[in-house]
Amino acid sequence: MYDWPELRAATDQWWQGIARHLAVDIPLSRLPHAIEAWQRPDLLLAQTCGYPFTHGLKGRVKLVATPHYDADGCDGANYRSILFAREARPLREFRDLRAAVNTPDSMSGMLALKLVFASYADGGRFFGSVVETGSHLNSLEAVREGRADLCATDCVCVALAKRHRPQALDGLVEIARSPAVPGLPLITQAGDVQLLRTALQKAFADPDLARARKDLLLSGYSVLDPSAYDRIIALEAEMEKQGGLALL
Repeated sequence: MYDWPELRAATDQWWQGIARHLAVDIPLSRLPHAIEAWQRPDLLLAQTCGYPFTHGLKGRVKLVATPHYDADGCDGANYRSILFAREARPLREFRDLRAAVNTPDSMSGMLALKLVFASYADGGRFFGSVVETGSHLNSLEAVREGRADLCATDCVCVALAKRHRPQALDGLVEIARSPAVPGLPLITQAGDVQLLRTALQKAFADPDLARARKDLLLSGYSVLDPSAYDRIIALEAEMEKQGGLALL
């Protein structure tokens, strides 16, 4: 989920290490359509977003683990979104402005935005308009260039941007943070969950993979019960119960 061009070598090395500890010779696939990839019956290992995991993929994939990231906004297996605008102002004053959303099924870019602003909505309405950008980096760019007024961005993406693309945050200020939820899970369709967890344990302890882990901000992982992700459903349900907030 964080396979930026600057990180592809590290991602490749990380996968090769996991594969070595799994004792399999399977290349890393970069498929263009994530939803289709996550649902492939031969899927060995992938990373998805918590919102698809609790919605479209619920009961259809197996949870392997939840990575930890060394990033501001992360706490163990949990993470949150950081909301950005070009200027700081009280949140209620963003009414009738334009929000940027990466995708309509994103926990960090869509639901996080709703959770922060729903209490200010009137009849489910708050923003004047919403633009769908396709990625967090595109959302930041839209705000920076004035095509949108605010966005919510995964805190791991923010940490990576500070390291690799600081210009992506030029002229932007943090205006809020979303509630913490379990981070982006590793999932499988065809794999043996226990064997995958054992391989991950070995990969995280492998000194030859230390550089890849550092480059990817990986600091550990948790084995959560799938019910831990019900927090996403509960937060969304409570928001909708209070009137909700329409975006896309």
